[in-house]
Amino acid sequence: MARKKNMTAEKIIDLYMSTLLLENEIPKTVYAFAHANNFEESEFYKYFGSFEVLEKQIFSLFCENTIAMLMENEDYATYTPINKLLSFYYTFFEMLNANRSFVYLKLAQNKNKLDALKLLSKLRVTFLKYIEAEIYEQTIDLKNKTLNSISKKGVNETAWAQLLFTMQFWIEDTSPNFEKTDIFIEKSVQASFDLKNIKPLESVLDFAKFLWKEKTMST
Repeated sequence: MARKKNMTAEKIIDLYMSTLLLENEIPKTVYAFAHANNFEESEFYKYFGSFEVLEKQIFSLFCENTIAMLMENEDYATYTPINKLLSFYYTFFEMLNANRSFVYLKLAQNKNKLDALKLLSKLRVTFLKYIEAEIYEQTIDLKNKTLNSISKKGVNETAWAQLLFTMQFWIEDTSPNFEKTDIFIEKSVQASFDLKNIKPLESVLDFAKFLWKEKTMST
């Protein structure tokens, strides 16, 4: 039987995710994976240098597809920064919900947390580009390049840590339809903006109470 040609990155990703979830392990080799799915090994290397590169791309695509969906909404451009970020989070986690088995396998069941974090490196780049362009482009100008660089780095690291924290909460969430994750998103995003703008800390305290309640109920 002739091998399939003109494979796309999307088709290879779909085949890889299906293989991984059905067999619960990474294919032994690229050749074995390609042979089992009836396409030439060279088709894989047109897009990916390894399975690790492919997996990193999958997590980045979750973010890229989220941003693309947001941009298709004509009203999105009129949103305030906080509503833009809320829209991103809700859409992004809908994407994760649709692929929960894969995400759970790669992040929650991976005993090596450092390896799991490495898989998110391309997601981090894509996410921070979005943050800089859409959310925090109007940060305070400190009239000093060094201070501005420090401020930008701090904002980026805080935004990334918040996304990781939310993903961890979602992974551990067992509520129906992940309702608690929705609450977590609403309260954490509101709190992050209140802290950024040095507003009254009511939402921050509200978020802290929510976390405390979740921890005490789970023990």
